[in-house]
Parts: sequence; structure tokens; C-alpha cells
Amino acid sequence: MHPWQLSGIDHQPFEALFESSDDALAARGIVRRRAGDSGGYPCRVSLTDAPAGAELLLLPYTHLATHSPYRASGPIFVQRGATRCVLPAGVVPAYVQRRLISVRAYDSADFMLSGLVCQGTEVATHLDRLFADTTVAFVQLHNAGHGCFSCQVNRVGHPRQ
Repeated sequence: MHPWQLSGIDHQPFEALFESSDDALAARGIVRRRAGDSGGYPCRVSLTDAPAGAELLLLPYTHLATHSPYRASGPIFVQRGATRCVLPAGVVPAYVQRRLISVRAYDSADFMLSGLVCQGTEVATHLDRLFADTTVAFVQLHNAGHGCFSCQVNRVGHPRQ
């Protein structure tokens, strides 16, 4: 059994934003987008690539809200109507497997223990190795090409957002 599971971010803080005007969104640094036919719009809530024509918001998101030097934020896509996905242990979604991924492991004080870049198809193997180390509290995945936060990986039974 794999000791880890991937989870999307909570959808609730984003729901009302979809009802805002484009001008109101722009004032907050948010842009409305429509997914194209060629993909490239990974929703950080549903952990899927949005289907062509889907409405998304591109917005800044603090994915490591910590008091350590590793505090971090970056752009994410959120699809209208998406709800938070928590995958079964050991499952890496297709949208991660199709990309070059940066894998960043952190301890319980939010300090980075290790970082590596690999093909998305290799993520599960690296997660198994990382979570074998008991000092690893959580891992964050990022799309290596654009540097965007992808999703959180937690120990099974130890959720963290």
C-alpha cells in the first residue's frame, strides 16, 4: 500500500468568483479563460485537465502559506463547477502523468528537504521513496515547464491544506 495520496485544493473559496464581472476579477489579478482543444488548463481543484470550452479562472494562489523561507504562491487554474478531489492512495492523475513535474518534499516545519524534476509517469516511484523517510511531512508537485503549483501530496490519514 502506498502511504500517500494527492488532493486538490478546496473549491469553496473560488465559487463566488465565477459570478464576478471580468473587470472585478481583473482588479484582483484574476483572468477568466476558456479551455482550448489542445489542453493545457489543469484544474487544481478537480486534478484534471479542463475539457475544451470549459470556463476557468487563472488566479494567484498561495500554495505554501508558512512562516518559513519557503512561503510560496503562483498562478493556478480553477474550473467552474469543480469540486475538491482527493484521490485514493497511490493514484497519480493523468494530468500529472502527461507533464514534466517538479517534486518538492517538506518537513513538518515547512522546510524543503529535497527537490527533483521527473516525467509525470515517474512521480509515484519518487513519492514512494520520499514518503519512506519519516521526516517527510508532505510533498508538493509543480508543473516544471511553467513552474505552477499542481497539487499537494499528503501522508494517508494526515490531511494538510
